[in-house]
Amino acid sequence: STISKNSLKASLLQLECHFTWNLLKQDVSLEALEETIIDHIKFVKISNITDYNMLSYVCHLKNSNEEALRNLEKAEEAVQKHHPDEIARRSLVTWGNYAWIYYHMERYEEAQTYVSKVENICKKLSSTAHWKTQLPEIYAEQGWAFLRFGNNYFEKARNCFENALKSEPDNPDFNAGYAIAMYRLEDLAQKYGGAISRSLEALKRAVELNPNDTIIMALLALELQRIKQANEGESYIEEALQKTPDLPVFLRYAAIFYRKKGDVNKAVEILKKALALTPNSIVLHHQLGLCYKHKIFQLKNTRYTPQEEVDNLIQLAIFHFKTVIDKKSLYFYAHYDLANMYALGKRYEEAEETFQEVLHRNDLPCADKQELYFHYGNFQHFHMKSESKAIEYYIEGLKMEKDSCGRNKCRAAVERLLKQKIESGLGDATDIGTLGLVHKLTGKKQEAIECYKKAIVLDPNNEEYQNALCELQLSI
Repeated sequence: STISKNSLKASLLQLECHFTWNLLKQDVSLEALEETIIDHIKFVKISNITDYNMLSYVCHLKNSNEEALRNLEKAEEAVQKHHPDEIARRSLVTWGNYAWIYYHMERYEEAQTYVSKVENICKKLSSTAHWKTQLPEIYAEQGWAFLRFGNNYFEKARNCFENALKSEPDNPDFNAGYAIAMYRLEDLAQKYGGAISRSLEALKRAVELNPNDTIIMALLALELQRIKQANEGESYIEEALQKTPDLPVFLRYAAIFYRKKGDVNKAVEILKKALALTPNSIVLHHQLGLCYKHKIFQLKNTRYTPQEEVDNLIQLAIFHFKTVIDKKSLYFYAHYDLANMYALGKRYEEAEETFQEVLHRNDLPCADKQELYFHYGNFQHFHMKSESKAIEYYIEGLKMEKDSCGRNKCRAAVERLLKQKIESGLGDATDIGTLGLVHKLTGKKQEAIECYKKAIVLDPNNEEYQNALCELQLSI
């Protein structure tokens, strides 16, 4: 064609849009993401431009470029409706996406047309570099895209919203995005270890600037609950329930609030309502499963456990967790939730199968793998009555050096198990040596040395213990 493909590609890489933001499809479940965005468009009427742009990118990742173009047309309609005075400025990301999709469809003339459109607007808008226009709404759109793509992107999302806020510190949308990113980062730090920076101030400010954003109100309530100010939190939830009784995302957070409060029946009632509105939502199925699990443990702690009711709840929980997994979601913890439910229902083969499915995956982040070893160790210990296998898997979790919630659980579980055996007089050299290894892995050198010395007394020819002892003594 008359346009050189290479120079076109070079220009495309300069555009600010979903295709240049490094959003990798292995980090999300495309089906689930698509459903989430479609639900968002249906129930949240405001930020449709962002949603349609995102949806068009998801369609492209699913190899339906025609569908992607249709969503970009909808994004353009939304710009005309909401920003009739700033059409060019508000369309830069959309036009960038158009250029890339036409390029992938090998319609190079049309791709070039959109590249030129963006180029001309950028020249008008910015006196400096003609390409990279540092517009706050582009930073924000990038931030919302990052929030949609999961854990690995939350840090980047926060930086984007910080940049957007530099130009417009009172913009309600930018403040909302920033607060959500802060909340998610705090959540991750709680789960996986790491420095915790509180999201409270950011959430309060976002709610002040936009008192009708009930999703932010719900996150503020959850944050207040987390820092033991649940009563104040609940008043936000109650107010938001009045404002948006039919907004599924809000209802999901409200349900989490009530489940954590211990009011599981109310949580279930809210989740059923949300599920009626968005029947395909993976997150809602997972939350319902968690509620039934919670109820099972409540009933098991009563004096006369109503077995029939427990069995019924196990069936329900299995149904919802299985729904999550069948949708090929990346909700990896739904696997061990499901496995644990099978185990409670004495369906041990299915539990084993479900665990094995994830134990064989090599794409799991370290902290998730450690959490998995903890759950599988528990399964071996409490259901299969195999202490040796339990110990083996807890230690697998410890051998992964990265500090995390899961690693701490493995450490506590294996220490408790070994100390019980040793203190009851049933422990042999192997148990004492293993406890030495646990101490060594958790950096308690002095305790490790003591254990290895005791183990060698009981098993003098064991080279493994002698080498370990030697190594420890040299390292002190």
